[in-house]
Order: sequence, then structure tokens, then C-alpha cells
Amino acid sequence: MTSASEASGATGTPAGDVVVELTDVHAGYLPGVNILNGANLVARKGELIGIIGPNGAGKSTLLKAIFGMVNVRAGDITVNGESILGLKADKLVQRGVAFVPQTNNVFPSLTIEENLQMGLYQNPKAYAERLEFVTGIFAELGQRLRQRAGSLSGGERQMVAMSRALMMDPTVLLLDEPSAGLSPVRQDDAFIRVSDINKAGVTTIMVEQNARRCLQICDRGYVLDQGRDAHEGSGRDLLNDPKVIGLYLGTLGTDA
Repeated sequence: MTSASEASGATGTPAGDVVVELTDVHAGYLPGVNILNGANLVARKGELIGIIGPNGAGKSTLLKAIFGMVNVRAGDITVNGESILGLKADKLVQRGVAFVPQTNNVFPSLTIEENLQMGLYQNPKAYAERLEFVTGIFAELGQRLRQRAGSLSGGERQMVAMSRALMMDPTVLLLDEPSAGLSPVRQDDAFIRVSDINKAGVTTIMVEQNARRCLQICDRGYVLDQGRDAHEGSGRDLLNDPKVIGLYLGTLGTDA
């Protein structure tokens, strides 16, 4: 397995294709306490990146660090070659970064349509065009635009949350546990939708507890442990790596 810094130049991919890069990032919520302890990650244009690891490894914290929700104390995070450290959420959205949290990710009192409109508040004139794109992936939402989000199932809410994030035509989509709390059938549907989003051209970084399923669909994966990237490789390579199997896949996401 290679480190993230080695991977950034190992494939010969032009540097201009790098969408998101984390370099030796240290970050945490409380003063003097880091959750990330030198994390590295590279996501290139069009890639689907999976992040797995044990509970408390810093997976969700990594996404929140990218989206400016955690204090980054050292290292750098760039999007399209420019540092985004210190930027607020609205500025990050303008830079093409979209984030779907694990919970509380829809406005339950609003309709599906109103939720989608909230996702496009910075560019409302593009609503018709973006709605066509989103309903091309989530066709059922286009038939239920007037339904309140609070009446939807967990899987349906997840669709609305991802759709709202896509309304601003993001460069990169950050997904925190998209299958969490869903039934097995809905989990499979969530992973299919994530693949569809990525195939539509959106670079995607996904944190997942269902490690096996995540690695099955991602181009490359990172295994986080104690706030560091312990392993990195293609999804297939990680699925078949004895160390990853013994240390992580044995207790994570046992669904094949």
C-alpha cells in the first residue's frame, strides 16, 4: 500500500486533475486534542473515494475538516489547487464543495421542492436546469416535489439530502455514512445512487461503516486509524489485502 502523498504522483496523473488534497492534516474539536493526526488524501477528477476504518478513527472528522467545520491546526487542504482553510460553508459551496451529513440532513417541515430550492439559494436562476439533472438520477423525487420531507422514510430523506447538495453543481460531493440506519434493501439503493452520482461526473468522497460494500464500488479507498491514513489503494486491492481483512473488514461492514 502507498501513502497519500506517494499516490498523488505515483500514477502519472497530471496535477491539474487533483480536485481535493489533504496534506498532513491535524485537526480536532477541543483545544489541544486532535482527532486527525497527519491525515493525507487525494481525490482526482471523477473519482469515487471511500474512507473506512474503526469507530473513532476520524472518518467523519476528515469530511468536516474539508467543509470547515473542524479547527485545522496543521497541514493544508486544497480544492482545485487552492487552499480552503478558514473558509466558511457558503464560500466552500461557491468553490464547488458540497457536504451531506449523516443526520439532520433535510428540512422536515419543507417540501421536497423547497428543500431542493434551499440547495440552490446562491444561484436560483439555475433551478430548472439543475432539477432536470437531479431528477435524472432520483426520478421518483420529481413525481413527489410537493410532499413534505418530514413524511419520508430514512432512505427517501437521504435521496433528498443528496439531491439538495447536487443542486449547486458541485465539483466534489462529501458523503458522511449515506447507508447509516437504512434497511439492507435501502442500503443497496443508497450505494447504487452514489455510483450514479459519481458516473454523472461528480468527484465523490464517501465515509462508510459498511466497509466491504464501500470498497466494492469505490475507485480508491483509504483506511483511517487513529486519525491517520493507515492504508491506501484501489477498492479491489484493499478488499483483498490480508492486513485490511484481518484488522478492519473482520469487524466492519460484514455484508458482502
